[in-house]
Amino acid sequence: MPLTDTRIRTAKPGASSRKLTDAGGLYLEVRPSGSKLWRYRYRIGGKENVFALGEYTQAKAGETKVQASKRMAGACLTLMEARTERDRARALVKQGIHPSHNRQAQQAARVSENANTFEAISREWIAQQRGNWSAYYLRQVESFMQADVYPYAGSLPIRQVNAAKMLEILQRVEKRAPSVAALLRQWCSAVFRYAVATLRAEADPVAALKGALSKPKVQHHKPLSRADIPRFLKTLDNTQAFRTTTIALKLLLLTFVRPGELRAAEWAEFDLDRAEWRIPAERMKMGDEHIVPLSTEALGLLRELHTLTGGQRWLFPNYRRPATCMTNTTLNRALERMSFNGKDTIGFSAHGFRATASTMLNEMGFRPDIIERQLAHAERDISRKSYNRAQYLGERRQMMQAWADHLDALAKGADIVPIHARPAA
Repeated sequence: MPLTDTRIRTAKPGASSRKLTDAGGLYLEVRPSGSKLWRYRYRIGGKENVFALGEYTQAKAGETKVQASKRMAGACLTLMEARTERDRARALVKQGIHPSHNRQAQQAARVSENANTFEAISREWIAQQRGNWSAYYLRQVESFMQADVYPYAGSLPIRQVNAAKMLEILQRVEKRAPSVAALLRQWCSAVFRYAVATLRAEADPVAALKGALSKPKVQHHKPLSRADIPRFLKTLDNTQAFRTTTIALKLLLLTFVRPGELRAAEWAEFDLDRAEWRIPAERMKMGDEHIVPLSTEALGLLRELHTLTGGQRWLFPNYRRPATCMTNTTLNRALERMSFNGKDTIGFSAHGFRATASTMLNEMGFRPDIIERQLAHAERDISRKSYNRAQYLGERRQMMQAWADHLDALAKGADIVPIHARPAA
């Protein structure tokens, strides 16, 4: 006879365990302690087995689905729920699967899923890629993921991070910085593809978001014009900024390296006697050592700077945090105070010195190969990359001195600056 709640509730414990049979292999074990436990008896391969379903409990009036779900997760089952679990177990037995083995597999999968969070897999992907990235790019990936993605999806199992969650994250960033949102979309998509390749995700939900974000408008760094340079140099000489800041801005104009490459420059990288600055590969965007020939004017500034910061690691230490280097904000704020950056100005930034030099050196007739090599732009032709790293150094030295002389002539008010004769091919 099938069990009823009344019969179960009134069942009294005895000196030993006893069984109250329901149907289809389901029974209730009543122990001397008073515990009432659901069991399912079944056979596979002619051998009898018993599967523990959970403990008996009464249905509570007004219980919500969420509350019932939590109760069942703790293996506390009503009569009806026990019958449902028995039916699921019977379906497995018909396939020759032990219900206990299936439960163990599900538990192992949950443990694995909880360990494979988005952040854990993301950091694993970053660790795998770091050998292919420059130190700058690595810091960029780590800092943006840490600030904008991990707080919202990092602790979630990666299989639970869906397209809706990623869209929410990316749109939040897009309001602040569309270009950063575009980068995060690219990096997160790569994390999901890595998870798919390592069998920890089924698909890349970010791929479904193509077109969901506005395409950031490319912001080209505005150069100084020929007419701007005398005013810039005169304003710089009269500014109230720290001398180290004015030297930094002048060196950016003379060397046209990236602002980050100058700000993080260390005295150990310089050989003033040979008039060379060798920027290590790990500090370069493209991951190759870069040689900067130093003009007479640049050497003069560096020797002056050495009297100010030569006893420290950095050329431009951070005054508030001497263990670090100058921030990019310092340079752009100085340009703002000089009315070259910010609202109602020409919109010039510290990165614009590179565009300034590129534009004017081309006008002066220097070969594009030499200019591009000195700008440390990526060589797309792999067969030429190694070749170009060792070439043009003599011509680059001449170009850097000609550039310094050109700037000096403009500062002195020259109306016409001689154009450099292009070497014969």
